[in-house]
Amino acid sequence: MSRIIGAIPARWGSTRFPGKILAPIAGKPMIQWVVEAVRQSTKLAAVVVATDDRRIAACVESMAFPDVQVAMTRDDHPSGTDRIAEAVREMEIDAVINIQGDEPLIDPTLIDQLADI
Repeated sequence: MSRIIGAIPARWGSTRFPGKILAPIAGKPMIQWVVEAVRQSTKLAAVVVATDDRRIAACVESMAFPDVQVAMTRDDHPSGTDRIAEAVREMEIDAVINIQGDEPLIDPTLIDQLADI
């Protein structure tokens, strides 16, 4: 069986909406909605949130999900994909699914379908 992880890039410095990732939606920060949805996937071995900001890391860590890790990254990455590459560089994995941190309505079945490809 392949070891596939879900990776969520989450930066503070959104150009149009700094801190968007922690913006509350129906009582929870946006990143929490994303993490909770991603955890419903049945094909992922783990979830990693790749962030450059301690506020985001603290939020994710406070969720206390054993299968969710936080990876602190540099703050100068040009894209979320670059942030993920730094975060997973030392992990023993077969594949990474890049899940956007500002997609609170992500459907976990789509993640599973992608993992099956």
